[in-house]
Amino acid sequence: MIYARDIRIEFNHCDPAGIVFFPRFFEMINSQVENFFRDVLQHPFEQVIMVERHGVPTARLEIDFRAPARLGEVLRFELMVERVGGSSLDLRHRALGATGDITLEAAQRLVWVGPDGRPRPWPDDLRARLSAHMEEAP
Repeated sequence: MIYARDIRIEFNHCDPAGIVFFPRFFEMINSQVENFFRDVLQHPFEQVIMVERHGVPTARLEIDFRAPARLGEVLRFELMVERVGGSSLDLRHRALGATGDITLEAAQRLVWVGPDGRPRPWPDDLRARLSAHMEEAP
């Protein structure tokens, strides 16, 4: 199953040429992940960080930029769960323009960490929801 949401390119995302300044895509991907945890996994970051005192930092992020995105454009961001490891999670991202052209593709690895910042196994309920989402992927 693909988790998707639209993000409109705003002035704060752009450089003086009116195209997305590439580091802003990292923020958009992080927003996509945060919303995935809230909307799909029913495990929002405020619960993870403020209550449980855990974290899900990005350990790896590789992006291929395929086309520029411009001010006012709406991109469809897609997230797919590729692998659930002991304490890691591999995600695949795509951003599509209005015509369906791929703006970017990214591979991301998150790690579930404890209050001490060291990797910990995914909680059983969260692992089950992540795995179920992965099994439904095309």
